[in-house]
Amino acid sequence: MSSTVPAGASPTTAAVAAGGACTVTARRRVSDMSVDVERPSPSANPSDEDEDDGCDGSGGGVAGSSGHHHGYHHGHYAPHGAGHLLRARVGVKRAWWWRRSAGVLLSALVFALCLATVFLAAPRLKAAGGEEDAGGGWSRHEGWLQIGGGGGGNAVINPGATDRNNVVEELSVTQRRGEVSAATALSQLWRKPDTREYFQCIKRPKNRFRADKPSGYILVHANGGLNQMRMGISDMVAVAKMMNAGLVLPFLDHTSFWTDPSEFKDIFDWRHFVSALEEDVVIVQSLPPRFQMLKPLDKAPISWSKSGYYKQDMRKLLKRFKVINITHTDSRVANNGIPPSLQKLRCRANYRALRYTPEIEEMGEKLIARLRHKGEPYIALHLRYEKDMLSFTGCNHSLSSEESAELEAMRWGTAHWRDKVINGTDVRLRGGCPMTPREAALFLKAMDYPSETTIYIVAGEIYGGASMDAFLAEYPNVYTHSSLATAEELQPFEPYQNRLAALDYKVALESDVFVYTYDGNMAKAVQGHRKFEDFRITINPDRQMFVRLVDRMDAGELPWEQFASKVKHHHAGRRGGPNERHAGEPLRLDPKQEENFYANPFPDCLCVNRTQSSSSSSAAGQLLRRHT
Repeated sequence: MSSTVPAGASPTTAAVAAGGACTVTARRRVSDMSVDVERPSPSANPSDEDEDDGCDGSGGGVAGSSGHHHGYHHGHYAPHGAGHLLRARVGVKRAWWWRRSAGVLLSALVFALCLATVFLAAPRLKAAGGEEDAGGGWSRHEGWLQIGGGGGGNAVINPGATDRNNVVEELSVTQRRGEVSAATALSQLWRKPDTREYFQCIKRPKNRFRADKPSGYILVHANGGLNQMRMGISDMVAVAKMMNAGLVLPFLDHTSFWTDPSEFKDIFDWRHFVSALEEDVVIVQSLPPRFQMLKPLDKAPISWSKSGYYKQDMRKLLKRFKVINITHTDSRVANNGIPPSLQKLRCRANYRALRYTPEIEEMGEKLIARLRHKGEPYIALHLRYEKDMLSFTGCNHSLSSEESAELEAMRWGTAHWRDKVINGTDVRLRGGCPMTPREAALFLKAMDYPSETTIYIVAGEIYGGASMDAFLAEYPNVYTHSSLATAEELQPFEPYQNRLAALDYKVALESDVFVYTYDGNMAKAVQGHRKFEDFRITINPDRQMFVRLVDRMDAGELPWEQFASKVKHHHAGRRGGPNERHAGEPLRLDPKQEENFYANPFPDCLCVNRTQSSSSSSAAGQLLRRHT
């Protein structure tokens, strides 16, 4: 019988082919050889008892033999007598038995290793493919509820694969590579910029002292929502300093959209507020008796005023009337052009003195702990898709005609909203509308945040009957203060919108990533505070660019892959890293158009360690030169 030896075949394969298609390992061939070397060879015509060690029953006991031995025939000699023949047969049978046993044992070991590989890989395959009963996370934990439901996963096994061992082996390698790549990409999503060379610099200069005897007192009526009032109160601390005035604990707005009756002491730790600023200004709970008999002068300071206005014009009024009632606090101090010591005082007031009450702080910590109870990071999403904001801006994209009419009626019914007739489509294309919930979901998905991400909604009630459906379909693990806390826990806060807003502020400030979909006061206050606290990740979507991409994708002009790539590329530098706030005057910008002081307190309240920065740059330069 002839056989064909494939080109490039191994020596073992060639020997097998020459012997008549017998599958014999190199280990067995060596065993056969060692038997022949250690003892005299049997005759050229072995008995039938030895034939079962051959390949096809027609040859001798050694693979590759056919009646006589190739390669080991020279040096063999015929046995002398029956005793020698019997001993040779016994030796051959023992060698054959050991070889057969070793083969069976080796096969068993190989089979066991294969089974072990399959069982070890199975959990990883299951995890990668997703479990049907995994759901979208939590549905109920200690009384706090989830807004959305669960989601499924994608299969990872190639349906065309047939060999199970090959599938497991390929999946093991591919999955490990995919896991490393995915883990690296995911870690980048939560990694804040390297800002080691920056530090807070808000200490009061040693040559600045509090005036022992103020020229008079100012009564402050903060206006707007919580965050607008917070920034306004911080400004009024600096105003009191510039006017050499004592400051009475501020009064909060009770007539705004939310009509919240809360007072300053209900939201802020007033004792801490007084003690934190005691070396800067005189702060009292109420007017001293001798000033209570005086009629205050009602005054709304000029918006975006600099220190000269308060040190001259307003100080003259204070000396004359002794008590001034400041009726408005929103944007009454310029963003830029203020002496450095006063800018630092504004930061000390906002970031150090204005601390929430212990009850609000404690409840905020509970919500944060519940969001992180699995050790996972979370996103705080400021989804300002609320009725008052949509009515004020005239934005009605994706709403029904009935909902749009309701917003328009509200706008006409609010006397102090000057703009009544608004083209919502034009406002949206200019980037002036809050993102819709669907647009927010598209943005997060394009930025590669996975669907299982924990998301906390920083907002009031989302407007629109079906507005959240698209968002929850993509991101089911969505929470609010109402879903994270029990009714009993929220009872002290529930009727008061400003106290609930304080809870949201706390959770947003401590979040791993803060994303805001509209440039409102909440967004300004939180993003600036996060910059002050070591530049925590804060993503600022470019709404004008983004909505145009969404419209192109919806029209079929832009596939998803290109859409996501453009979004990621455009927002690579919009993650809250250090960037100096610049005055708008050189660019002839209106103060309303320049960056808000509280949205970016750098460089006034954040400084750069030039030595460390130079060292880092030098080290980077040396590393670069070393690799070029």
